[in-house]
Amino acid sequence: MVRSAASRTLRAFAAAPEQGRLRCRAAPSSRRSLQTSAHRHAVALASKARHPDADPAEEEEEPAKPSSSSSSSSSRSVTVQDVLERRARAGRLVAGTAAYSDSDMFKAPPHPSKPRAARWDHHLSAESAAREPCVLKSAAAKHLGRPGLISLGGGLPCPEYFPFESISMRVPRAPLFSERETAESGVDVTIGKYDASAAGGEDKVYDLSIGLNYGQATGSAQMLRFVTEHTEIVHDPPYADWRSCMTVGSTGALEQAFRMLCDRERGDSILTEEFSFSTALETAAPLGARIVGVPVDEEGLVPARMDEILTGWRPEERGGMRKPHVLYTVPSGQNPTGTTQGEQRRREVYDVCCKHDVYIIEDEPYYFLQMDPYAGPEAAAGGGKEPATTTAAPVDPAQTPVDEFLDRLIPSLLSMDRDGRVLRLDSFSKVVVPGSRLGWVTASEQMVERFLRHAEVANQGPAGFSQLVLHRLLDEEWGHEGYLRWLMRMRREYTARRDVMLAACDEALPREVVSWNAPAAGMFHWLKVDHTQHPDAGSKSIVEIEEDIFDRCIDKGVLVARGSWFVAEHGRPPTNLFFRATYAAAQPDKMTEAIRRFGKAVRESFRL
Repeated sequence: MVRSAASRTLRAFAAAPEQGRLRCRAAPSSRRSLQTSAHRHAVALASKARHPDADPAEEEEEPAKPSSSSSSSSSRSVTVQDVLERRARAGRLVAGTAAYSDSDMFKAPPHPSKPRAARWDHHLSAESAAREPCVLKSAAAKHLGRPGLISLGGGLPCPEYFPFESISMRVPRAPLFSERETAESGVDVTIGKYDASAAGGEDKVYDLSIGLNYGQATGSAQMLRFVTEHTEIVHDPPYADWRSCMTVGSTGALEQAFRMLCDRERGDSILTEEFSFSTALETAAPLGARIVGVPVDEEGLVPARMDEILTGWRPEERGGMRKPHVLYTVPSGQNPTGTTQGEQRRREVYDVCCKHDVYIIEDEPYYFLQMDPYAGPEAAAGGGKEPATTTAAPVDPAQTPVDEFLDRLIPSLLSMDRDGRVLRLDSFSKVVVPGSRLGWVTASEQMVERFLRHAEVANQGPAGFSQLVLHRLLDEEWGHEGYLRWLMRMRREYTARRDVMLAACDEALPREVVSWNAPAAGMFHWLKVDHTQHPDAGSKSIVEIEEDIFDRCIDKGVLVARGSWFVAEHGRPPTNLFFRATYAAAQPDKMTEAIRRFGKAVRESFRL
């Protein structure tokens, strides 16, 4: 089977100072090439499709080899072991300064049964449709891999003048992730300026001379390879022409996605949960996109209610707003409600979107923080309802097979996406470090190409420092298995934090007026306060009662988020009273004390 013409050859070259100048080299052997000799014909065909003057080779691509024992015992289509074997066959990745890359280079050849994505031209905004490729980056992608080429075209600073010779840090040794274990047995690593050059050794593929120079909007080939493989292992999208590209974090990626899909002149609107991430709402507002809130229950967005909204849509009754064609949703540990859509719920949401031709933005910063069911004091006392939305069971990060961990997670919308209507946002912010401002999007080839046209003239891709540090940690030190074990640990740690908060709520909050559901994922706990029982309910609005409780909380030394801050439809008064609390940051004893103070503020306001 020959790979599709969507596959591209890597414009591989490396730069290093030599006698006061930059030396560029192409990969001199199959050992240093991204593609093995078995792939050359497919790569040549891909190159021919884009550059008709190319001379394709004659070889056919050999069929993919069966995976080893790791995958034979798993239902997953692509396993960590499969990726390791594919890398071994491909040889060392050589990708130098500003090297062009495409996630299709790092995927397995698509199965013949996988369809191609549908086209989404009718969803694109006029701004997105009008974007053209950046001529400078296009020239670099097309020509810089040519052997012997001396570039006087791009203004790439000489790395000889970078004032950083190395970066050193201590990182955990997987799976010994705690601060104590890192202090005792962590790995001291150094990233040098020319590690990837011939003098730097054969085991390094990324260094300061590459990472700190200008790059492509896709992100570096080195990081793009890792996130593409990770996406394939975890989600394996069921259509052929999916792509990934790096972002500067999910907030920036969401702003680009909204601008791609929403047009003020068309009167566009966006569907989302009736309480939604306030920053997402604030991102959409200046673009002229109106927000339409969809009711939620203990399992998140209610597909039947979304269907009702779309079926009964009348622009003349909505101030001229066009029928919504975009859904923004956080399926796992939704912010602020903490709800998690189960597998069947996600399939129903997807089916409604197919019925009404709605494009989906799946924002999943908390996907791996799916939790064990809460079995603490509240459950024993018959308290808060526990929605059965996650099949994830207790895991030991050091012992549990990674395939078992992944198989127990609720499948993503991306993994169900038959026709390429999902643009998924992933991020390292919640599970590694937020200051990296590093994430990635996954969508159809068409939509990622449109996303890149915006990125290459805006942020131009993520910071080199972030990519270098995370690549060294995730790819070179931990690998895919080590990173998945880290995610297991994050899941376990945040589950323990959630349980501390739930136990504190059960002990300190007045159950006659405060109720909640135990979060099944994420970092947030959504507390409902029965405003109808407030002594001033007849004379004060919900927002006024909320403000009274909030002010009392501040006076007592605790900050919680007001539910009205998250109301999706601007200007619509809330019909219920909520507060959001997070168990992400405060230490357990501080968390318990904060909930006690919140409970005292509620009691005082209700005069209990």
